[in-house]
Amino acid sequence: MARIKAILLWVWTVLTTPAATLSLAFLTLGGFVGGVMFWGAFNTALELTNTEKFCTSCHEMRDNVYQELTNTVHFTNRSGVRASCPDCHVPHEWTDKIARKMQASKEVWGKIFGTINTREKFLDHRLELAKHEWARLKANDSLECRNCHSSVAMDFT
Repeated sequence: MARIKAILLWVWTVLTTPAATLSLAFLTLGGFVGGVMFWGAFNTALELTNTEKFCTSCHEMRDNVYQELTNTVHFTNRSGVRASCPDCHVPHEWTDKIARKMQASKEVWGKIFGTINTREKFLDHRLELAKHEWARLKANDSLECRNCHSSVAMDFT
């Protein structure tokens, strides 16, 4: 028991005592600067993965879903407003965006293991993928749609 207490005391001393050659202020400032750099890199990566260019960088999306998008009103319309992949599939609020990115990270496994790497495989999984997306939109009350569409402004006549 005395040995465990001595080890815990030693660990506590190491963790609470500044390094012999660096001041506490330098370590604090270094931690702050490192944190700012990490935060900037994280947000940059978040924004880079939130572009249509990123979404269509793999042929599964470019050759299947994106081709269909080009024939919809979200791509070409009278107003000239074009919705890109993230507009419909990624929430705009930061916390919701992070949650969606974490969910989407599971989709990387499909890319790695070739789950949908051909048109035939895409068509085989299409209904399953669509049901998953419909369920997600229903669960969040079509949050991404409501970023652009307002039922109050719609003319139902």
